[in-house]
Amino acid sequence: MPHASSDTPFSLAGLMSAVAAAVPERIALVAGPRRLTYRALDERSTRLARHLVDSGVLPGENVAILSFNRAEWMESFLGVLRAGAVPVNVNYRYVAGELRHVLSDSHAVALIAEDSLAATVTAIRPDLPRLRHVLLLADGTERTADGVDYEAALAPRVEGAAAHESALPTTGGDDHYLLYTGGTTGYPKGVLWRQADVFRAAVERRSPGTPRARTPEDVAERAVRCFPQRMLVLGPLMHAAGQWHALSMLLCGKRVVLSTDRSFRPDRVLELAHREGVHALQLVGDAMARPLARHLLTEPELCPDLTSVRSGGTPLTPSVRNLWTAWREDVTLADSYGGSETGVCGSATAPDEAATVADAGDRRSFTMGGSISVLDDALRPLEPGSPQVGRIARTGRIPLGYYNDPIATSRTFPTDAEGRRWALSGDYGTRASDGSIVLLGRGSVVINTAGEKVYPEEVEAVLKAHPSVDDVIVVPAPDENLGQRVTALVSSAPGYAPDEKALHAHCRVLLAGFKVPRTVHFVDRVQRTAVGKQDYRWAASVADQGAPSPQSR
Repeated sequence: MPHASSDTPFSLAGLMSAVAAAVPERIALVAGPRRLTYRALDERSTRLARHLVDSGVLPGENVAILSFNRAEWMESFLGVLRAGAVPVNVNYRYVAGELRHVLSDSHAVALIAEDSLAATVTAIRPDLPRLRHVLLLADGTERTADGVDYEAALAPRVEGAAAHESALPTTGGDDHYLLYTGGTTGYPKGVLWRQADVFRAAVERRSPGTPRARTPEDVAERAVRCFPQRMLVLGPLMHAAGQWHALSMLLCGKRVVLSTDRSFRPDRVLELAHREGVHALQLVGDAMARPLARHLLTEPELCPDLTSVRSGGTPLTPSVRNLWTAWREDVTLADSYGGSETGVCGSATAPDEAATVADAGDRRSFTMGGSISVLDDALRPLEPGSPQVGRIARTGRIPLGYYNDPIATSRTFPTDAEGRRWALSGDYGTRASDGSIVLLGRGSVVINTAGEKVYPEEVEAVLKAHPSVDDVIVVPAPDENLGQRVTALVSSAPGYAPDEKALHAHCRVLLAGFKVPRTVHFVDRVQRTAVGKQDYRWAASVADQGAPSPQSR
């Protein structure tokens, strides 16, 4: 529901400008060799905004960002917002077909991309008639795409040119915020928020008992008074967890540290954390947390200032928690629960006493806000202590829906009999007697591998397109580092011999790397139910065993 009367000042760009004016000389962002104060970050994002406006980008139009974690990602995000436009996050792992879908579906009129990533866009540019402006970020590779150099666009204007600059539009809380995330068919969907709502539901950071900010001046004043905490954000800024943690820190006047490495190396991450004296570490599940904890156990004197580790996207398992507490007993370990469609719903800091090592990763108890409920099939909230399993959902500050997709919007954002709109998270759970919510897991067969969502139907369709494949089913298998591993059970077409390398090569052309099956089991036939549907229970048992089934070759 709109909240225009009280929310008008709460645009993300306006809030950031207020904080920058309050703490201009404080370091806002560290990324590789670059260290930006709040003043510098605000000035550079404003120059980018002027370039976009001068280039014809209109308020409300969408501008895509295709980049690894670096200072320019955040500059671009804030600059697009300052121009009154809408940033579109694009996954840098996507191949041509996936990029085509997001850039076309989002109606992006401009693109800010690293040189190495823009090269893929060049091949699909004829399929993107709306894309009329490209800014290119140097990344040390050869520039092959056409576009304007990013640093040239941000260069200070020559003397006397300021009088001819286009005026920047006024921004407000009703302006849009668009976040692309995996969809139920495997194609990404854009979750469309009002900026004021996403600030309240995902970004506003406050101590327990502290009232919500009533004005941008309140946000700025809190930034002045805050402890200048330093957080190393390891989650990609192209995903909700990394993006929201970075924004929440910046709007508190704190310091964001980014790793600019293209691959995850625990030793380099911890060297960076030690060098920058970070207090908090944001990461994505066991895939990051396990190797970091193991390295710290070999060099326990590292990171003396590190007191908090927060996982977003997937919970930490008990075995990984034990590694961290073995390094430092008093380290705070927290799991955030939420999603692109719901915002940040709650957190869990202590492991469930009744959970076993096998199930604690999926059965965590989260303390959640009053707008979060567990719903029955009629969208009625279940009472605390009810044994009934229901769908976890949020009401109140929720998205407007999916961009460009009214059918999916009606399914994920239904209205109950009393006229309340809900955002369904896709997860199922129960309501404990103390009001906390016990997370039971996804209601579908989505695979969560190192925080990335993989939808089996998409991978199955790609595998079935290979001439050697007769039938296939894709399921998750347990993985110590990734949480879940994408696993395919394949029956070969007559006349073809099983060839795992050929299937991997085929998939890598059509799918992002995290979607490519890490394990392929060849079976005589893919088992199906009596009505012809794939038997996921059978497939999961085969994948869990880590060995071929009785029908396998």
